Amino acid sequence: MLSATSRPYIDASVPVLREHGHTITRQFYQNMFAAHPELHNLFNLGNQASGVQQQSLAAAVFAYAANIDNAAALAPVLERIVHKHAAVGIVPAHYPIVGRHLLGAIQQVLGDAATPALMAAWDEAYWLLAGELIAAEARLYQTVGQAPGALQTLRVVAREDDSANVVSWYLQTADGRSPGAFAPGQYVSVAVQFDHPTVRQLRQYSLSDHPAQPHWRITVKREAGQADTPAGRVSNWLHSHLHVGDSLPVSAAFGDFQPQLDGDTPLVLISAGVGVTPMTAVLASLAAQGSPRPLHWLHACRDGQHQVLRSAIDQAAAQLPQLQRSVWYETPQASDQQGKDYQHAGRMQLAGVLPAQPANAQYYLCGPAAFMRAQWQALLAHGVPMQQIQREVFGPELLEHLLG
Repeated sequence: MLSATSRPYIDASVPVLREHGHTITRQFYQNMFAAHPELHNLFNLGNQASGVQQQSLAAAVFAYAANIDNAAALAPVLERIVHKHAAVGIVPAHYPIVGRHLLGAIQQVLGDAATPALMAAWDEAYWLLAGELIAAEARLYQTVGQAPGALQTLRVVAREDDSANVVSWYLQTADGRSPGAFAPGQYVSVAVQFDHPTVRQLRQYSLSDHPAQPHWRITVKREAGQADTPAGRVSNWLHSHLHVGDSLPVSAAFGDFQPQLDGDTPLVLISAGVGVTPMTAVLASLAAQGSPRPLHWLHACRDGQHQVLRSAIDQAAAQLPQLQRSVWYETPQASDQQGKDYQHAGRMQLAGVLPAQPANAQYYLCGPAAFMRAQWQALLAHGVPMQQIQREVFGPELLEHLLG
């Protein structure tokens, strides 16, 4: 618990630091990487270039400080961070480095306003957060039976072109077995070593098939560059270089996005684009166990050519007669048939497709951040309690719901 001495300084400074948060974290990363260039391998360089990683760190630290006495609000956020950290191999030795450069950046940006008393308060708040994360990460590493940063070398046994700019790879151990257990909805880190001997990048991809299969499947979209975002270095490398017979270093499965398969309340899976990958694992798992649970699958994509894992969804649906499907094509093409390929044109609208009693269902969202914000708000407007909505985010989460 934060001390009574530090509490007033934290409360008074959170609004100021939020205002300067992006500047502080940009300075933090600049200073830390200058002193420890080896840490580049733990961070997504694309998110660094776009500024999303900096925003995520600022949001996490300041949301923690603003809610430090609200354990109920912080618990799911910290659990998500713990899984992300474990997926890239964060260890206790990283925390003093991060703390030193983060506090240094706060002092550097605030200047004379960063009094010794203020900095002492933030040092205390940081180490409270770090202590919780270190303990939780140690428990998670023990649970999965993996040393921090450990990877297993898997073999590509099949490669399938799925939809426009999306490919699936099937992975097994060298002796032809499943790489291990996982919960539907979880992801793995894959490591790509680029031409420079010290440049390695880790990326997280959801497992898109059910755990009883003798393989793991990842389904990856080739990320093209945008005006403010570089092309996905790892996704483009995978599409160009990873073929049947090749090897790929992969972590154990992590992630707190784990829809509960048991129960009799309606389960509503809401996705967009390649965000359907964890939902496919969930539906395939429910189909494999013959679940009678009421199910709704709501999905949005650009058009038929961009509908990811359509055949896998069809296979699961054939074994789940209670499944109610609603698909939106934003810009249907002439070859797309309404009623067969999709039910709605335009962007997803939840009115009329939710269970009869929306507040009595469980909801899981996955897709681009803007899509999930829109559907989150729509569910709240339909009377769904916030605690019954869970989301999986591609890339760093900005924690807007905690920052208010």
